[in-house]
Amino acid sequence: MSSSTHTSTISSGSLPSRRNTELLMLIFAVAIPIFAYINVGLAKEGTVPAGVFGYAAGLGCLAAVAHLVVRKFAPYADPLMLPLATLLNGMGLVLMWRLDLEPSLGSTKAAPTQLMWSTLGLALFVAVLVFLKDHRVLQRYTYISMMVALVLLIMPIVPGIGHSVYGARIWIQIPGVGTLQPGEFAKIVIAIFFAGYLMVKRDALALASRRFMGLYLPRGRDLGPILVIWAMSLMILVFETDLGTSLLFFGLFVIMLYVATERTSWIVFGLTLAIVGAVVVGSFEPHVHSRVEDWLDPMKTVRETGNADQPAQAMWAFGSGGVLGSGLGQGFSRLIGFAAKSDYIFATIGEELGLAGSMAIILVYGLLVQRGIRTALAARDPFGKLLAVGLAGALGLQVFVVIGGVTGLIPLTGQALPFIAQGGSSVIANWALVAILLRISDTARRPAPAPAPSPDAEMTQVVRTS
Repeated sequence: MSSSTHTSTISSGSLPSRRNTELLMLIFAVAIPIFAYINVGLAKEGTVPAGVFGYAAGLGCLAAVAHLVVRKFAPYADPLMLPLATLLNGMGLVLMWRLDLEPSLGSTKAAPTQLMWSTLGLALFVAVLVFLKDHRVLQRYTYISMMVALVLLIMPIVPGIGHSVYGARIWIQIPGVGTLQPGEFAKIVIAIFFAGYLMVKRDALALASRRFMGLYLPRGRDLGPILVIWAMSLMILVFETDLGTSLLFFGLFVIMLYVATERTSWIVFGLTLAIVGAVVVGSFEPHVHSRVEDWLDPMKTVRETGNADQPAQAMWAFGSGGVLGSGLGQGFSRLIGFAAKSDYIFATIGEELGLAGSMAIILVYGLLVQRGIRTALAARDPFGKLLAVGLAGALGLQVFVVIGGVTGLIPLTGQALPFIAQGGSSVIANWALVAILLRISDTARRPAPAPAPSPDAEMTQVVRTS
């Protein structure tokens, strides 16, 4: 009697790439900002804005190019990251144009400039996916990335290069280009350094032999390079007077250290150091101290002078927005002043889109971070897991410190809300961040090639079927 043995394998073509799902989501991600653009025009000018077709074509072309590049060079990447980032970027352009229509906020039109930066961000997004074939290549540059991060963080305080704006020295002046914020790019480079370093040292950090005040601490030579980055975060707070960047980098340090070691004591240790450092620096640094005072009592200026400053105006904006908001273009963002397009753009969302719109934006950010964490869980290599956690954590932390500062949960930090607030450095860096996450996701979801059968296996198969 002859018998046959049948085996089945999953070929690379049988696993869905989900690119059609991404395309469908991109259609919605482009359509929602277009309708928002029309809504603003109807509210401010009483007619459909003449530039709606140009805006729709521009945003649609950017989304289409990004989708085609992902389909070609990262076919198995997560299908939701690109639509979520496109939706946020598109809504940011709409809000920027809406604020440009307020004459009291200045004659400089931010929306065209932001569109240019968004285009450059998509170009960097494309370059990362095309030239970064494997994210594990970045592991080779672990210590080089640390040096690059230190240079990026030091540049704003170098005389002749650094540029101070409203008390914070976190920008550099580039002739012919304008100001750039190196810290936005440093968060990606630091995440690469942490991922590479912790992948090698995680066992030494987890199996700590020293105990201090109930916390298990590793040896100094293992912890040294990470403490250098932590010390840099304090230097940022002191010399650059920027609370947001300091919180972002140190928070990233705590998150990745906890993920690498799985020791909850690091969270307590990190939070303790962060609180102590913030209290000490905030007690003697005037700019940080004034922001802490505004956070503790946002109505102090109103009682003393009768004039409302930005923290009080933001509170009133959220209160007047209610549940559904006043409607796009029908708020009073001009009362917030010069920061309406940057730090306080979320106050415009709260006033004109209400609690519902604010929660929708936060949920979109939450979904983007969740997809990054899911990518980390699916990654097949330790470096990819740590890098994905670091990048997703950096994005989530930045959203937290910005929205937390505007809503009064924490002191105002001065960071840019990713993809939405005015800032070329922010939008370019965050598109690069999404591209790296997509590369890790593509590697994680890509099916492994079926192993070639050995000659012995082929002979056994012939015997069984004969």
